[in-house]
Amino acid sequence: MSNILQAIKSIIEKPIIQVKDYYTGRNRANSVGEALENYVKDLFADSFELTEMERLQKFNGIFSYLGNQNNPPDIMLRNGDAIEIKKVQSPTSALALNSSYPKSKLFVNSNMLTQGCKTCEEWTEKDIIYIVGHTSDSDIKYL
Repeated sequence: MSNILQAIKSIIEKPIIQVKDYYTGRNRANSVGEALENYVKDLFADSFELTEMERLQKFNGIFSYLGNQNNPPDIMLRNGDAIEIKKVQSPTSALALNSSYPKSKLFVNSNMLTQGCKTCEEWTEKDIIYIVGHTSDSDIKYL
């Protein structure tokens, strides 16, 4: 099972700063926000060196839900935490939380969740990890 400590270890071992170039070159991202999300997925799955097929297979084992643009969370670890990824382009920018205050828990009965999220695995509540990336148009400045 993947966790936040393993992801932090991956950040240290595989510090991909130029995320847009890295993921655009692999046909996985059109924007720095999309590249940041792919980077976070690869951090938790430790899937940097895998082919696209191997990467997707690993995602199926690590993640129970891969989210959508309009509903939280962005990712759910199978039998683990929910992850929200936020991008800001200034260190003093307000963090967009979709009109809701940050929460420490996500509950299966939340009306903000899709049916796919609610039924992706057997769960009632998950801790939420917020990952905030301060980015330029192509690079991660801080994570």
